[in-house]
Amino acid sequence: MGKYSLMEELDTKKINAAYYDSPLGRIFITVRDGFVTGLYFEKQKYFHEENVIKQNINSGLYGKVKNWLDIYFSGEEPNFIPPLNPDGTTPFRKKVWDVLLKIPYGKTMTYGEIARLIGAESGKNVSAQAVGGAVGHNPISIIVPCHRVIGANGNLTGYAGGIDIKIALLKRENSYSEKFYIPVKRLHTI
Repeated sequence: MGKYSLMEELDTKKINAAYYDSPLGRIFITVRDGFVTGLYFEKQKYFHEENVIKQNINSGLYGKVKNWLDIYFSGEEPNFIPPLNPDGTTPFRKKVWDVLLKIPYGKTMTYGEIARLIGAESGKNVSAQAVGGAVGHNPISIIVPCHRVIGANGNLTGYAGGIDIKIALLKRENSYSEKFYIPVKRLHTI
């Protein structure tokens, strides 16, 4: 059995998505019932582009999202958030994504910090790895700023849109630090 995709249940039907051509590549915007359900970079992990009917729509909610992205990519912090209802929501993921929405523009948090915050609120131990899984499955890139989450000691661990895009987004927000690093994969020897 392969890795689960937030969009696997849509394999048998096409979904409509508007697209936005950003400085970092094409972004697909999915909406349903008046809410943004997804914002995916082209070729992003957990996004199956073959299920998408591409449209270039400039009205309604798509227009609001495109306006948000125009402001963001012009170097400004948008002062509004379109209505969101992420696909693949579980109660735990929702808690994590709610924390992500509170990370200020230009700032970062670690997976461990988020785990401690959620643990303190719930009275339960929460692992940084569990937070990482929820962050990695965030279907609304940029608006729900999963790119602002880093590993311990500045480790730029994973980003579904690609590590280069994560770095570009952090630099765009002036939150990139020379202390950040990309972990080197270790080879196992016998």
